[in-house]
Amino acid sequence: MGSSRANLFLAHHAEQPVHAAQSPVALIDIGSNSVRLVAYDGLTRAPTPLYNEKVLCGLGRNVLTTGRLNEEAVARALTALARFRVLCETMRASRVFVLATAAARDAENGPDFLRAAEAACGQEIQLLSGRREAELSAMGVISGFHAPDGVVGDMGGGSLELVDVRGTVVGQGVTMPLGGLALQDLSGGSVKKAAKIVREHMRKAVPQLETLRGRTFYAVGGTWRALARLHMAARGYPVHVMHGYTVEPSDELTFLQIVEQTDVSLLQDVEAISEARRPLLAYGAVVLEEIIRVGRPRELAISASGVREGLLFEQLDRDSRLIDPLLASAAEFNTLRSRAPRHGEDLIAWTDRFVATLDGHETADERRLRHAGCLLSDVGWRAHPDYRDEQSIAVIQNAAFVGVDHPGRAYLALGVSLRHTGLATEKANPILRGVAGPRLFDRARLLGALLRVAFPISAGMDGALSRAPLTVEDGRVILRLPRDWQALSGDRLLNRVRGLGRVVGLEGRVEIG
Repeated sequence: MGSSRANLFLAHHAEQPVHAAQSPVALIDIGSNSVRLVAYDGLTRAPTPLYNEKVLCGLGRNVLTTGRLNEEAVARALTALARFRVLCETMRASRVFVLATAAARDAENGPDFLRAAEAACGQEIQLLSGRREAELSAMGVISGFHAPDGVVGDMGGGSLELVDVRGTVVGQGVTMPLGGLALQDLSGGSVKKAAKIVREHMRKAVPQLETLRGRTFYAVGGTWRALARLHMAARGYPVHVMHGYTVEPSDELTFLQIVEQTDVSLLQDVEAISEARRPLLAYGAVVLEEIIRVGRPRELAISASGVREGLLFEQLDRDSRLIDPLLASAAEFNTLRSRAPRHGEDLIAWTDRFVATLDGHETADERRLRHAGCLLSDVGWRAHPDYRDEQSIAVIQNAAFVGVDHPGRAYLALGVSLRHTGLATEKANPILRGVAGPRLFDRARLLGALLRVAFPISAGMDGALSRAPLTVEDGRVILRLPRDWQALSGDRLLNRVRGLGRVVGLEGRVEIG
């Protein structure tokens, strides 16, 4: 794995340190609405959740009006923390981080609760300030998106944090008491009054929202993810992975107004949302609507990465932070699921050489997607041959990747599935084709065509492709085989080279010697 990752990262102009085998790390987040445990497979650039459990305790309910944490909520939280302690010991977590946010920060009896919570979970608890919470949310988005550019909004139960992010640079953040439970409390349960409260508080966020115009708003938090789930259902959207789901602001405004004005029980697919979360949906809609109206973003993107992922990202060394998380995840899949992991690296170099000789521009993002596709090209090999395309789509479409949006995810699934089905447009999954869009669908056909040539030469094994260069010369696609491989140059391989040629609009041929 170390060699695979190192070679891959060198291809992207940086040096990757080789890591030893990882031990699980766990993070407990004591929020205003929920107390959650997430354990990851290791402290890596793209950690995979091993275990995820939350308890909706409602610690932040009525804190702003009573000044205190509710005793029943405290009891539920302490019970959850004691349970999480046992689970962390069972998973043999090498490190356990425990965070507390707005409810514990704002309540008069917050210090007493934190002492009891530390005894229950057996760990020291970091009480985050609003500014620190905003910073970690931004770092979570940096860890989960490729070159993010916009404003991060993290809406919890007790507070809302807004912070500007450009690439790896985190700007000044602001925190406001606009979490779902806080708004429900301050407004006395009136959505109309909550809208007025939101408008008043948003004046503090003018510096952040002024920079949002024409950029992306990254929505972090359970209430906004729940709204996105309902929006997907209303659209009949086919990809159900939440991270990277994007929405046009005009479309979202209409939907948010429906949520604010409609009995939540009547919303499509609302049964997928926990009953404790449903009353907060209208307040989340009010906050998001105001951000859209004032900030005028180009798009909204849902982020499953927030404070927890930001804290783990912060623990990494500088070189590890620079690793492309999509390529790191794809390399893991390549190691776990392919016949010969080094074959994925061979494919990257082999397709790099071909694309370098091909007329037509490949963007940097298309290049990284192609590289990821090479690493994922053999994930379905254990399935029956008749179902390898379906298996590949199922794995790639639903994998816990970060650093890729939904069109890019559709490209990867299409490119690998077309390797198995053939290149005819009608054989491509129509749903994924629509998600990918015309440009990425064409690039997916090119990737599929390249893979269809590569595998009959290499049989999925490493070390072969370097002996069979594929290039464009004099307006032709030419595959050169060494003389001792002449037996490979039958009709099957020739037809696949010609198929690749048709994809790029050129003649295809096989030459020996």
